[in-house]
Amino acid sequence: MSEIWQLPATELAQRIARRQLSSVEVVDAHLARIDAVNPALNAVVRVLADEARAAAVKADQKLAAGETIGPLHGVPFTVKENIDMAGLPTTWGVHALAQAVVPVDAPVVERMRAAGAIPIARTNLPDMALRVHTDSSLHGLTRNPWHPGRTAGGSSGGEAAALASGMSPIGLGNDIGGSLRNPANACGIASIRPSAGRVPDAGYVPAEDRLLAVQLMNVQGPMARRVADVRLGLQVLMGAHPRDPWSIDAPFEGRALTRPVRVAVLSEPPGGGTDPKVAAVVRHAAQALTDAGYVVEEACPPRYEDAVGCWRRLIMGDFGSVLALLSPMMGADAMAFLNNFNEGIPPLADAAAWSLLMAERDGIARAWSTFMADRPLLLSPTWTQLPFEHGFDSASLAGAEATKELMRPVVPANLLGLPSACVPAGRDEATGLPIGVLITGQRLRDDLCLEAAEAIEARLGIATPIDPVR
Repeated sequence: MSEIWQLPATELAQRIARRQLSSVEVVDAHLARIDAVNPALNAVVRVLADEARAAAVKADQKLAAGETIGPLHGVPFTVKENIDMAGLPTTWGVHALAQAVVPVDAPVVERMRAAGAIPIARTNLPDMALRVHTDSSLHGLTRNPWHPGRTAGGSSGGEAAALASGMSPIGLGNDIGGSLRNPANACGIASIRPSAGRVPDAGYVPAEDRLLAVQLMNVQGPMARRVADVRLGLQVLMGAHPRDPWSIDAPFEGRALTRPVRVAVLSEPPGGGTDPKVAAVVRHAAQALTDAGYVVEEACPPRYEDAVGCWRRLIMGDFGSVLALLSPMMGADAMAFLNNFNEGIPPLADAAAWSLLMAERDGIARAWSTFMADRPLLLSPTWTQLPFEHGFDSASLAGAEATKELMRPVVPANLLGLPSACVPAGRDEATGLPIGVLITGQRLRDDLCLEAAEAIEARLGIATPIDPVR
């Protein structure tokens, strides 16, 4: 019989609703799991034990009184520490913001609470979320549950490690350059970068008014061990919110498509090398989709390398305008990575350069949209290499360049506002590390991405949660 902390969020919600488990039991089981395994991982950086237990008591009382309950009633969840929670600091992993207490919840936290979920802990991230390796100058290094010497990914690495090891059944992260999917890949869990605008994005720290790159490319989203939980989380989070003027109301399910759905398969993306073991997992995932009734074909979206390059110039050009403000807050390794990552990316010199970049983005988006009219889904690696050793990304220019190269499959979705789901599809025998694949879809077809991810999970999924490898 499974331990309570091993159960997925949807099953926990069902058992609580049927009174087969109490919310108090569920919260206590996850708090005990945090105590047991977090010292080895450093994924959780703030435990909300008293608040969570009090909320669980109220959740059980509400159920006993026969009141209406939400889809995640009594289920604990975790929150990355760059997402606002009322009365707590939004630290972004740096000392300068360690006391940056905010007055109200971010819209995504607000909606999780409204669905009945109970925040149980805050999770780690790299300095200012500007790294794909989770090592915070405030909270320290997060370790990968599958391999203590390899990265948990970033920037939502604490969240992914907590989920993979059973400290939480569902959590919240965000993604401007793969930060929901990078750590999902490294830690063997599922996530989705929702379509632009589907989930509201708003916060007080470091500022309410967001940079252009953040407005265009950042999203909030759910992370969990199972695709069904990611789907439920997305349905809870989505919809327009007044604090995000660009958020939208859109149905979760799009129009019916002619079946079978066609999937473009890109096992070795252009612009760099791909580990043969990773490419083999993508091909296995393609076969899993074929077995599930999809039509798959090897095909690369047009202007793939242009999309990657445009994302790099947009994010670095925009963040370059605030680096003088950010750099005093960030640790040496974080700045070394950022400076090396920026090496070779030409600065955006003036308004004309910005205008040309936006025109380029529009052309790439049009080319992809035309391509995906016939192939609504794209299957690719999440990373083209296995998760790297701690510090590899910041130790040298070569390490930063290799990191930039290995993460290239995640960034077209950010540039173009597309939904993109990560699901584990295999493991590397030598290291034991999980390998995830990416399903990227037409804008607002998050439903198709998750449907395909679930088909892969059903045939190739890996068992989680796990006890951390020490």
